[in-house]
Amino acid sequence: MLVIDDEPGVRESLAEILKYECEVLEAEDGAAGLQIAKSRRVDVVLLDVRLPGERGPAVLPRILALDDSIPVILMTAVPDVRTAVDCIKAGAYEYLVKPFDVDEILLLVRQAAQQRVLEREVCYLRAELDRTHGFDALVGRHPSMVRLYEAIAQVAQTHATVLITAESGTGKELVARAVHRQSPRRDQPFVAVNLAAIPDALLESELFGHEKGAFTGAHARKLGRFELAHGGTLFLDEVGSLRVELQAKLLRALQEREIERLGGTRTIPVDARIIAATNVDLRQRIRAREFREDLYYRLNVVPLSVPPLRERKEDIGVLADHFVRKYSREFKKDVRGISRGALPALQAYDWPGNVRELENVIERSVALASRPVIRLDDLPLDLALHDGATRGAGEAAAAALTLKEARDRFEQAYILRALERENWNQSRAARSLGVHRNTLLARLAAWGIRRDDDAEPLQGAAGAGFAG
Repeated sequence: MLVIDDEPGVRESLAEILKYECEVLEAEDGAAGLQIAKSRRVDVVLLDVRLPGERGPAVLPRILALDDSIPVILMTAVPDVRTAVDCIKAGAYEYLVKPFDVDEILLLVRQAAQQRVLEREVCYLRAELDRTHGFDALVGRHPSMVRLYEAIAQVAQTHATVLITAESGTGKELVARAVHRQSPRRDQPFVAVNLAAIPDALLESELFGHEKGAFTGAHARKLGRFELAHGGTLFLDEVGSLRVELQAKLLRALQEREIERLGGTRTIPVDARIIAATNVDLRQRIRAREFREDLYYRLNVVPLSVPPLRERKEDIGVLADHFVRKYSREFKKDVRGISRGALPALQAYDWPGNVRELENVIERSVALASRPVIRLDDLPLDLALHDGATRGAGEAAAAALTLKEARDRFEQAYILRALERENWNQSRAARSLGVHRNTLLARLAAWGIRRDDDAEPLQGAAGAGFAG
C-alpha cells in the first residue's frame, strides 16, 4: 500500500489503520510517490488530490502508466464533484472525502486489494491461455470462471473429447474455440455445426457428406463436417437434439474414427477432436430413452460447465463495460460507461438469456444513447424497474422472491430513477419522492451506494462471462 499525502498526520493515521492489513509505504508528494511505485511492488495507492507541486489528478495517469491495473483511490478534504468524475473517468478506483470513516477505508482497501489479486490471477491465466491469441472473447473474473479457464488450459493440451454443459447464451462455442486455439490443433480447422438448426433430412449429409447421386438433388460429391474438420476440431452444438438413428452413426464415428459418406461404400478415416455442447440434461434424456447412454459416456470424457450469468453477477459490470467499449467503437459514439444508478438494475435482473441478452441490452442502449454515460432511463423498462425478476425470468423466478424482496427491488429502482432524474441532487430527489433527505441517505447507505456523482466507467479485469 502506497500513501501519497503531504500531511504527516494523514499518513500516520492511515498507516495505523492499515498496519494489520498490509505494509504501508509513504510519500509526501507525487514525485516521491512515483519513485516508490517504480521501485517497489505496489498493490493499492491512496493519493491526495491537493498535493504540493504536481497535484493528484496529474499524478494519477503517471501511476497508471506504470501499471494500469493498480487501484488508485483519490482523497480530498474539499469535495468537488467535477474533479471526482474526471478522476474516475481517468481510471481512479474510488474518490474519498476526508475525514475518513475507519470501517469505510478498511472495506475499500480490502476490496481494492482483492481486485488487484484477482486481476493478477486472471492476467496470468490469460497469458498462459492466450499464447496463440483467441482468448480475448472471454471476459470476467468470477471464481467459477477462473476455474473454467484453468480447466480449459489443462484439457486443451490433450486430445480428449469434451462435453460443455451450459444454458443458452452463456458462450458455449466461445469455450470450444478457446480449447481449440490453445491445443496442438490450433493451426488446423475449427468446424462448428448447430445440430438443432439443421433439418433432420439434411443432417446426416451435413455431418458425413454424400456421394453424387446419393439422393435427389445430390448433383456432386460433398464433404461432410467430419472430413472438413480433419486434423482440427469439430464442435457439435446442441448434441442433445440429435435423433436416435443419427446418434448411432455418431457413436460409430467416434469409436472407429472413420465415416461413410451418404450413398458411398468406402470408409474414410477422420482425425478430428470432438467438442460437444448441450443446454439440456442428457442424463434425463437417457432415462427418457431419447439419448444413447453409450454415446453420452463417449462424449462426456472431460465435462466443462459454464455457469449462468445470474450465478456470477459480480461479472455484470465488467461485461457491461466491455460491451460499451465494443459498441462505442462499432457505432463510432462517445459512450464511456454505465452510471452508478443503472448498474444495480443490471445486477438485480436475472438474465434468462445470459450474456447474449446482456450484450443485446447494452448494444441497444449504446445505439440510442444521447449522453456519454448509459443511465437508468436508457435501459429497457423491465430492467430499469427491476421487474425482470418476474417478467423476464418467468414464474419460477418470481416465486423465488419473497414479497419483501420484490418490494425492496422496486423501491431501490424507483429511488435510483429519481436520483438520476435530478442529476443525483439528493435534496431535490428526496423532495420529489416525498421523503426526508436523511431517509434517502439511509437507503443509499444500506445498498452500499456511497457516491452521488453522475457516473463512472466500470473498470474491470478481462478474463468471466463470455463476450463476442
